[in-house]
Amino acid sequence: MSDAILDIQDVQAYYGHVHALKGISLSVNQGEIVALIGANGAGKTTVLRTVSGLLRPRQGEVRIGGQSIRGMQAHQVVYMGVSHAPEGRKIFSTLSVNENLNMGAYSLGSQRARIEQHRERVFALFPRLRERRNQLAGTLSGGEQQMLAIGRALMADPKVLLLDEPSLGLAPLLVRAIFDTVKQINASGVAILLVEQNARAALRLAHKGYVLETGNIVLAGPAGQLLADERVRKAYLGEQ
Repeated sequence: MSDAILDIQDVQAYYGHVHALKGISLSVNQGEIVALIGANGAGKTTVLRTVSGLLRPRQGEVRIGGQSIRGMQAHQVVYMGVSHAPEGRKIFSTLSVNENLNMGAYSLGSQRARIEQHRERVFALFPRLRERRNQLAGTLSGGEQQMLAIGRALMADPKVLLLDEPSLGLAPLLVRAIFDTVKQINASGVAILLVEQNARAALRLAHKGYVLETGNIVLAGPAGQLLADERVRKAYLGEQ
């Protein structure tokens, strides 16, 4: 019996005629943080879009908890326990912080007590959001908007959290705070698939990693091993 909460097998995905993923396989086990690193255009975001049902693979299989998501719509994938905090945050800027969080909880329907429980959990992780709960999301700082994007994803009580470039455009101090929170989320039992430009920070945080180049996985292994790998150091850590 596999421990994998998320299992991607031989996935081929296209944007029109562009072959974006060329038969990739990867897994995320219960309780794991898995980092996906690679240059811009390598296909990292495409992997997340394929897992969350926003893009249909032409071949191969994505399984959540052993169950295939083949033919499912993105909202059905949320019901299976997958939440996606997309690149660029994609918050609803004309809605308040609270309203954004409510949008994240739509899969819970009218279970008010459960929604409030999850909101409290988000506010415990991000006290700043509690202070700003009635503020319009578009008036938040970049760091606060990133907190909100992650908080909104957590409202659905996911088993697997997909994080796309959470550190993008943030000051180093904020990046550390966001990554500390990601660690806390993971410690609470949520498996995480992390796409991140900051390869060193991602591999320090993760249990294992995959290196993606032009739609192919070219390296995989424990995060510490990848951090020490000369090819990774040269290509992604800016070391000679």
